[in-house]
Amino acid sequence: MLLNQFLLLAAVLFCVGVYGVIVRKNGVLVLMSVELILNAVNINLIAFSTLWGLAGQVFALFVIAVAAAEVGVGLAIVILIYRNKRSIDIDELDELKG
Repeated sequence: MLLNQFLLLAAVLFCVGVYGVIVRKNGVLVLMSVELILNAVNINLIAFSTLWGLAGQVFALFVIAVAAAEVGVGLAIVILIYRNKRSIDIDELDELKG
């Protein structure tokens, strides 16, 4: 397969993820969209590591570790929001306003 095909796949995943972060109101779906963005970055890192060496794969492992931590913290926040508000609609949150 060509490098362009991997880059096109990553670009499509990234665009779908950004669209999901901007448009979605559900907290869990926003977290899933962020995961799509991080997976698009991983695909780019792996695709470029086939050309330039092993460094891209090492960075991809770090991105996977950060994504796992993000999911853990993000889901904990969503669960706390649901316990307090009985909804995970992001538009209804106003406690963080200054």
